[in-house]
Amino acid sequence: MILVLRALGVGDLATAVPALRALRGAYPHRELVLAAPAWLAPLVDLVGVVDRLVPADGLGQLDRSVGRPRVAVNLHGRGPQSHRVLAATRPGRLLAFANADAGHHDGPDWAQDAHEVRRWCGLLEAYGVSADPGDLALRRPAAGSTPTGVSVVHPGSKVPAKRWPPVRFAAVARHLTATGHRVVVTGSAAEAPLARQVTRFAGLPDHANLAGRTDLHDLAALVAHARLLVSGDTGIAHLATAYHTPSVLLFGPVAPARWGPPADRPYHRALCVDGRDWPGWTGVGPHPSLASVAVDEVLAALDEVEQSARTIRAVAA
Repeated sequence: MILVLRALGVGDLATAVPALRALRGAYPHRELVLAAPAWLAPLVDLVGVVDRLVPADGLGQLDRSVGRPRVAVNLHGRGPQSHRVLAATRPGRLLAFANADAGHHDGPDWAQDAHEVRRWCGLLEAYGVSADPGDLALRRPAAGSTPTGVSVVHPGSKVPAKRWPPVRFAAVARHLTATGHRVVVTGSAAEAPLARQVTRFAGLPDHANLAGRTDLHDLAALVAHARLLVSGDTGIAHLATAYHTPSVLLFGPVAPARWGPPADRPYHRALCVDGRDWPGWTGVGPHPSLASVAVDEVLAALDEVEQSARTIRAVAA
């Protein structure tokens, strides 16, 4: 059994997909077990290579039923706590970044500025496991009852500094509606008040507010069949990358060089006035590098990614 720890969120799982696929290829006849939050199960299923999900919220001790793995892989962090969680399962081998505090010395050094996708691919490659950073696709769910061909506006984020002002999201939504788009606003149940605010400012009907009304599978289906997405640096942005849905993503304080979409895909655009990383910023409200992004800049980028997507589809046809 190969045990992988990634007890984080939607974007974290999406950026680990190439590493998970690489492990599947390296150990095709071993059970691949992922320790991650139980609520991620619909998305884990869409990855398509995980045999079993072991519920893990944060870095508490794993349930004993997980068993003793032949190989344990730390795709969670640099340690030491995450290393110790896996070490407690008594694996035959631990693949992880070097961390003297956890007594693990044979892994590569942690690179603070590495892109999140390449970080985990690089870890595996240091142990002789080949990984493709571009292998980000998720299985496309059927649309079911979710609307198709809509333009998705997602104003929320768990991190206040990553929230572009709602009046600007509303201005984008108004423009999209005026130019023929069917706009919906998404978010978690906790973000429903923010989504209602954007919906009201944009003059959208109440039924356009889907916040709190989609589970993770439905959200993936919505993005997979959407016309485009505009959002901040949060989990839904990685779903757009996984489904090649044209997207404009607003970054700050974390630089897109660390969490942005692949730079070679013209139908995704990451906007950030200041490309530096700002890990120590403690201000209130949107981070300055995010607040400096203007509505007109977002609208221009949306036109560009749609045109790029049309061109690519025309060439493919």
